[in-house]
Amino acid sequence: MAATKPTGFPLFYRAFVKMFGDNAACATYLERVRWPNGFVCPACQQQQEPWRQTRGRLVCPACHHQSTVTAGTIFDKTRTPLTTWFDAAWHVTTAKNGMSAKTLEQTMGISYQVAWHMLHRFRVAMVRASREQLSGEVEVDETMIGGVETGSKRGRGTSKEIVVIAVEIKQPKGFGRIRMRHVPNASAKSLRTFVRETIVANSILCTDGWKGYNGLSSEYVHRQTILSASDDPAHVAMPGVHQVASLLKRWLLGTHQGAFSKEHLQSYLEEFTFRFNRRTSHSRGQLFHRLLEQAVSTPPVTQEDIRYGYAWDTEKQGT
Repeated sequence: MAATKPTGFPLFYRAFVKMFGDNAACATYLERVRWPNGFVCPACQQQQEPWRQTRGRLVCPACHHQSTVTAGTIFDKTRTPLTTWFDAAWHVTTAKNGMSAKTLEQTMGISYQVAWHMLHRFRVAMVRASREQLSGEVEVDETMIGGVETGSKRGRGTSKEIVVIAVEIKQPKGFGRIRMRHVPNASAKSLRTFVRETIVANSILCTDGWKGYNGLSSEYVHRQTILSASDDPAHVAMPGVHQVASLLKRWLLGTHQGAFSKEHLQSYLEEFTFRFNRRTSHSRGQLFHRLLEQAVSTPPVTQEDIRYGYAWDTEKQGT
């Protein structure tokens, strides 16, 4: 693979290296992931065994269209070997808290730019365009992300970045899936749009008394808790959102040393969401498989697409 691992590295990683030791093995695996029932021509949609030519080209017997297993995916036209992509995907999915670009650079022996671009492409792939909305009882609130600024305002008027969080609440206890979005402000337009796009109508919506959530009672069973009038502190009245917000801040500070720009904040939120929503998975290989499965179903992502922050649309923000 891209870097020599120290003696005594876990046996499961050695097995991984043996399984995906060259680009051909990686391409074969991607074929099975992308076309589990057999090759489907991207041009004519015919399903049949392709003619195989040099440099991994796949030719459709019906229309003679030439393609590759990476065409039309986040690996499209990449100059980075598939073995490096697979190695990065393995580290990203098996490390408990993921990896920063700097850590990936040092671990794999690749350049920082290659590590940074691969991670951001994977973050785009972590979001399924068809993912289901949250349902049941859902808490929604905002949190502030960013460093401490001396003399700055507190609360919703702060200059820090605002992240709105939605958490499914399970009964009698526990949390389900989450969604998060970096919003420009805590206005009614921003908050209501987030709620409508991420939560199924007629669900139980639990919020604080912020006026930005007013006007949703006709679409949801809206339960408001006025924190200033409640005997319970915020983390008791809204336990789901406050616990997720605490974990998010700890993750950004621990894994990424709190170093992120607001242009890329949504990408980090999507990675955290991917990890949190799969926190009960005990299979390293399954998470690796899921990421590659989503990587080959995600359209190409260019350097220009992510250089100044990926343009997340509502479909991609819809795990």
